[in-house]
Amino acid sequence: MSEIIFQVEEAPEGGFEAHALGHAIHTEADTMEELRTMVLDAVRCHFDEDERPRVVRLHVVHDEVLRV
Repeated sequence: MSEIIFQVEEAPEGGFEAHALGHAIHTEADTMEELRTMVLDAVRCHFDEDERPRVVRLHVVHDEVLRV
């Protein structure tokens, strides 16, 4: 596997949550900087070194509500 994608969303209680697409990996953090560290740590823990993806992509989803 060369790449893994995480969907990142703002958590309702504050901070951020990240879910790997196609894998049972989930992590959360208070800031985006902390989240990047947590995602890399989760990937290292989930995969053996020889199976670990070489690229981790964060897809940040931002919902915005506009009222008319």
